[in-house]
Amino acid sequence: MKIVGANMWLDAVRDHPLQSVVGALAMTAVALAAGIALRRATERTRSLRQLVLAITLASLAVGAVAAIVLARIMVLDAAQARTSIGVLAITAVFAVILAVVASVTLGRDAQRLESAVRRLEAGDRTARTDVERADELGHVAKALDELTERLDTLERERTSFEEERLAMLTSVGHDLRTPLSALRAAIEALADGVAPDPQRYLRAMSRDVEALGSLVDDLFLVSRIESGRLEMHRETVDVSEIADEAIEALAPAAAARGVELRLRSPGGVPVDGNATAIGRIIRNLLDNAIRHAPAGSTVEVVVDATAVPTISVTDEGPGFPAEFTAHAFDRFARADQSRTRTTGGAGLGLAIAKGLVDAHGGRIWIEPASGGRVAFQLPAA
Repeated sequence: MKIVGANMWLDAVRDHPLQSVVGALAMTAVALAAGIALRRATERTRSLRQLVLAITLASLAVGAVAAIVLARIMVLDAAQARTSIGVLAITAVFAVILAVVASVTLGRDAQRLESAVRRLEAGDRTARTDVERADELGHVAKALDELTERLDTLERERTSFEEERLAMLTSVGHDLRTPLSALRAAIEALADGVAPDPQRYLRAMSRDVEALGSLVDDLFLVSRIESGRLEMHRETVDVSEIADEAIEALAPAAAARGVELRLRSPGGVPVDGNATAIGRIIRNLLDNAIRHAPAGSTVEVVVDATAVPTISVTDEGPGFPAEFTAHAFDRFARADQSRTRTTGGAGLGLAIAKGLVDAHGGRIWIEPASGGRVAFQLPAA
């Protein structure tokens, strides 16, 4: 049967060569025209389902033209051509039904993709396509969801950075304003000759200058810690001795507030670290504890000589609020937002302590206690 069919084709071409060439050219022209029309329709149509339907009908139309051309070159007689066209017409009905049913999910997912893009254009960073497909449309939807997720993350980070920047400017501005205002008032009083005790004014000005210098040093140290440019020479040091020196340095400040400082240590506890940095950690924790300890109470420093040396600083104050504990080591974090010179600093003490502990490869945390207790560990020597 195949050989007979092939012979019929060859006989028809030999008997009608010109018509065969014209027919082939006509079918080619029809196919190209249909392809160009569908390509333009692809660029303009707003529905993928309509596009699928148009492609289906165009394919059947090309088949009908092919049947007519074959009839012209005598491969098919008129009855066969009519039969072929009738079969194509019936096929077109079922093909349309098939295309409409099969393209339901295609159209729905395309609409979801468009909706997600519109929401993203409007600034909605939570927009997702919820499209799961293995074809190119699914790949586009997945890429769009990943892009939206990344944009959402970047937006949250930008907002967080902006909030931190505003908090930093507010905190630094407040902590600079207080000593600067006091210095300005003292200078004006001395310049006008109305200061009753110039020496006392000069001592107060010296304290204000020291406060400004301390704030600038703290900001510089925080910047070095966060940029990873903090370099420390580490060696074997006795943390108990460093704690004792820190207590001695802050004893006058504690006495002025009626607070007693106490050290409990089993003796020498060697650690691998930097003596200056460790001293800064303990002094920061002591300074924070003294500020929050009630008059007549005790602030205790405990050095524990375990496998991992642990140092804790405990006061008898109200302790850390539960909502503050989670971000106590953030920059400019303050449990008491009333910014007075007697109840709190710039909110950098705990942040610096954590940065220095992390630089040693240790860890620092707040312990639940009947007061304020902060502990940290350092690598043993």
